[in-house]
Amino acid sequence: MRALTAELSKLTSLLSFWVALATGLIVPTAIAALNSVSTRKELDLGSETAVGIDMGYQELAFGVIGAIIIGVIAVSNEYFTESAESGGGRQITTSLIAVPSRLRFLLAKATAVALVSAVLASAAAVATMAAIRIVLGEHAPEMGSEAIPRLAGIVCYWVLTALLAFGITVLTRHGVIPLAILIVNTSVVTVTYLLTRLTSLAYYLPDMAGIRMFIRNLEDSTVEIAPLVGGLVMTAWVAALLIIAAIVFCRRDA
Repeated sequence: MRALTAELSKLTSLLSFWVALATGLIVPTAIAALNSVSTRKELDLGSETAVGIDMGYQELAFGVIGAIIIGVIAVSNEYFTESAESGGGRQITTSLIAVPSRLRFLLAKATAVALVSAVLASAAAVATMAAIRIVLGEHAPEMGSEAIPRLAGIVCYWVLTALLAFGITVLTRHGVIPLAILIVNTSVVTVTYLLTRLTSLAYYLPDMAGIRMFIRNLEDSTVEIAPLVGGLVMTAWVAALLIIAAIVFCRRDA
């Protein structure tokens, strides 16, 4: 428990952590508000199909950038080299002295990332859906019993994506590569989506399988994957990556 508390304290002391929180909250909420304004105009013109089944959920898929940043900085900060005036040391050395068991250290750090990402995802979901409700009013999608598993899927997706970023950063010991790959794939050019045009197996890549937990309108998909199956597939990918990362971390020099 003390190791977990220490990791949470280290994480929240980083400026980049607060940037990640702001990104995770503002990005999906702002996009949802802008899309809702456009939808409202279509509704005023008489459109009956302006409100999509995935309104709000698609925006939250972009907001996962915040969780990616959290997963990356939790590890990359440990390998940041201080200035010569400060001794030129790295946080990882001090951390492993405080927690000699590398496996326990890694578990505490991964748990901290998962907890923070879950809270951020929940807050982002509330803010995003509230923004849609404020703009669209009675035309906003109903938040019935079906919304509960979808919102739970959002939280799972953010947590698993953060842990995916965490595992990759453990392997690379640098934040630039995982940040570049995951953020670009999430927000600019979805490479994994393009791969689905080449092979249906790409639908079982972690992000493509994971979005099935909350996205329902995938008309161009040639493979049917149930939400639960999508979640299990993404979980399997992340678990395998974390196991590999833990083995490598425990065997190599700090």
